[in-house]
Amino acid sequence: MAEPEEPVRVVLADDHPVYRDGLAMLLGSVPGMTVVGTAADGARAVELAREAQPDVVVMDVQMPVLDGIEATRLITAEQPSVGVVVLTMSEDDGTVFAAVRAGARGYLLKGADQEEVVRAITTVASGGAVFGAALARRIAEFFSAAPAGPQAAFPQLTAREREVLDLVAAGRSNAQIAAALHLSPKTVRNNVSNVLAKLQVTDRAQAIVRAREAGLGR
Repeated sequence: MAEPEEPVRVVLADDHPVYRDGLAMLLGSVPGMTVVGTAADGARAVELAREAQPDVVVMDVQMPVLDGIEATRLITAEQPSVGVVVLTMSEDDGTVFAAVRAGARGYLLKGADQEEVVRAITTVASGGAVFGAALARRIAEFFSAAPAGPQAAFPQLTAREREVLDLVAAGRSNAQIAAALHLSPKTVRNNVSNVLAKLQVTDRAQAIVRAREAGLGR
């Protein structure tokens, strides 16, 4: 007999108690899903992601103490295995792209129905990405219209690795990069190693030359 699958562990972060509690109750009633914590601000969401070890964090954008974008950046940097679904009232491109750059793997508007929210969480928990049809189209349009400049260079790098390479190309040390991006020195070291491997260069100096030729580090 097959082993029953572990339920998807979810943390909810939203500063509106009625919305947060309603969503927690709703998700708690879904078979195969369990809510392991709720947070009213971004800083608490980051703590809960460490403590509760969820599979997915459902993250509001506008929150006190630490906003959802910054909280997403911290969680995905510390725990790449945790998927973040950003849930927001805002449909403007700036918020969408800030969430994507921060490492969110899902983006839903607060008007999304229950089925859509559940589907997004299960998709992200299994390693996929969900950006809703309208948002996915806008993201695709944005990238297809992007000039072949620094944004289009080095498609093999993750958003975080590109940020690190940009700072390396600007002449920053690992310690300065760690401070600028709120990362541990070890994470920066790992990112720099990944960048060198992916660019197929042997040292930092070669990486800087390649990055500057592509318009990074300015």
